[in-house]
Amino acid sequence: MDAHQAGSAARHGPDQGSSDAAPAVVAPAAPPRPEPEPRTGVAALSLRYQIGAALALAVVAIAVCVHVGMVFLHVAPPNTVTKQHGQAIDDWIYPEFEQNWKLFAPNPLQQNISVQVRAEVGTADGGRRTTGWYDLSAQDGRSIDGNLLPSHTQQNELRRAWDFFVATHDAENRPVGLRGALSETYLRRIVRLRLDRVEAAGAGGTVERVQVRSRTANVPPPKWSDEQISGQATYRVLPWWSLPEEETAGAVAAGEGGAR
Repeated sequence: MDAHQAGSAARHGPDQGSSDAAPAVVAPAAPPRPEPEPRTGVAALSLRYQIGAALALAVVAIAVCVHVGMVFLHVAPPNTVTKQHGQAIDDWIYPEFEQNWKLFAPNPLQQNISVQVRAEVGTADGGRRTTGWYDLSAQDGRSIDGNLLPSHTQQNELRRAWDFFVATHDAENRPVGLRGALSETYLRRIVRLRLDRVEAAGAGGTVERVQVRSRTANVPPPKWSDEQISGQATYRVLPWWSLPEEETAGAVAAGEGGAR
């Protein structure tokens, strides 16, 4: 290269087409793929368990529909279905799901009715003793008082059992109709279970017989009313009921406490 060419190269710089002068182009990196969110609930189950859950839900839905339908037919006016299948409807409803409309009657219930029970207990030495009267309705009342969400059992089980008994027995406590024996068994089992829950106040024993009575007192009228009603309570005392062997097994009665 002569001096002229060297000077020209110095003034103009390297060749524009030279590959050494071109900047390198870097392709942007691909963003990472997001990880799939974990499945929750039924979707997290295997196919076999999903099928089982679907079948269980279907069974529950069918049972609810049948129950709602039975209750509707029970409270509906007499019709072709109730005339043909009335016994099946009654078997489904009574005694646990019986409907009661006294709150909306022309003359709503204006009495306080409490159900009480006492027991005849066989002691370990072969003797017998009779407990005092336990006010089961008062026990339910104490459980409900101040309870924002009382259970259906606390509110209705004992009350409805007594209503069921009264509706299927005459004034002499004799059963009327086919449901009389059922109502007696239902009430007896309830009071028998309630006796188990009473705290022992003395020596225990095996409950052999129970007796139920009701105490009815009129609700006092308001102060501004001039209505005159009797404040005397009346009692309806049922005969002693012997307990079947399967109901007395392991039964321990409470002591002598209770309502008198």
